[in-house]
Amino acid sequence: MYDSGLNNQRVRQINRQTIMKLVWQHKRLSKSQFSQHTGLSIPAVSKILDELVADGKLSHSSENLSNRGINSGSYQIPADGAFILCMNVTPTSIESQLCDAQLSPLGGFERIQVNPTTPQSLLAAIENIWRNQRKSWPKKTINLALGIHGQVDPITGVSQTMPQAPWREPLEIKYLLEEKLGITVRVDNDCVMLALAEKWQNPANRQDFCVINVDYGIGSSFVINGQIYRGSLYGSGQIGHTIVNPDGMACDCGRYGCLETVASLTALKKQARIWLKSQPISPKLDPETITSTQLIAAWHDGNEQVRRWVENAANAIGLSLYNFLNILNINQILFYGRSCGFGESWLATIDRQIGFNPFDHGDALKMNATQISFGQLTRPQQVMGIGYLYAEVALNEV
Repeated sequence: MYDSGLNNQRVRQINRQTIMKLVWQHKRLSKSQFSQHTGLSIPAVSKILDELVADGKLSHSSENLSNRGINSGSYQIPADGAFILCMNVTPTSIESQLCDAQLSPLGGFERIQVNPTTPQSLLAAIENIWRNQRKSWPKKTINLALGIHGQVDPITGVSQTMPQAPWREPLEIKYLLEEKLGITVRVDNDCVMLALAEKWQNPANRQDFCVINVDYGIGSSFVINGQIYRGSLYGSGQIGHTIVNPDGMACDCGRYGCLETVASLTALKKQARIWLKSQPISPKLDPETITSTQLIAAWHDGNEQVRRWVENAANAIGLSLYNFLNILNINQILFYGRSCGFGESWLATIDRQIGFNPFDHGDALKMNATQISFGQLTRPQQVMGIGYLYAEVALNEV
């Protein structure tokens, strides 16, 4: 038999969290809009909103969002809270977008090239971007949210491995930056950043979906029952290190034949360099300086060799995805990363390799059939996704 008091308390907490989720997603809502989204009555919504305002979780504005009915104003996250500087950090570039306390963008999106030779030089580059923003907002607290390439422990804020960085030791990013700057720092993997962006900024998404980032490496992140699934060791989503050819090339992880060694942009450029060195000099493709942009352009130009490599890469991704689909039965897959530049035919090759999900049969399941598509969020929206680490912490404190 349930304790009715405890049960009522849990229902109250869930309702408060639901209201807060809606505010983070929609930024500003009226009582009637809250009622429409939640199915709760206006009096019930009013009581919850009054509590959240009294607790300092929400603020009320007299601005009316509708021309109909009584003007009850609107509700939003308090605008006087700390700003959040969102960053995507890799060994070669740092992208950044400043957001206000409601996670709305402030100023322009920035991307700088970096070439850090030590962990300390990477931290210095992050710090420099933060200090430049602080000059524009000297009276504001500006916290950091960092999406880091590679394996990350989001609890301790340690970058455990950063592929393609010239160092191999773990880096205590959170601790070192908090000590130096006197702010709050939240850290997670860059694929988690994409999953959070989709979860919070794409209202069409289901409770279960997967994002896959195919760039110079290959990573993924899963959302299950509306929650990011990280795994007990925070290594969930390492699809790039599933073995597709046991006799294949060595991978940075220490094994052989990982998906990344076949299907990432790094692997494709390596194949191109090896092949081009045995060919007459091409005015378009120089093996010493070939870029991802040139590789994608050669694909669209119909270069037969490049098309063969990319087709093989897409088939390998599709095979790995097929195995994931069978294990997890997550049927909404969203692709991000520069490899999306190969276009619809690349995506169609992945789709064909998957063939069909054995759980997709029957009319009752058609609405849940596997959907594979390119993610539609802009790059600033993607980077802002990491800022929602703060929203998720705030929800747990409601």
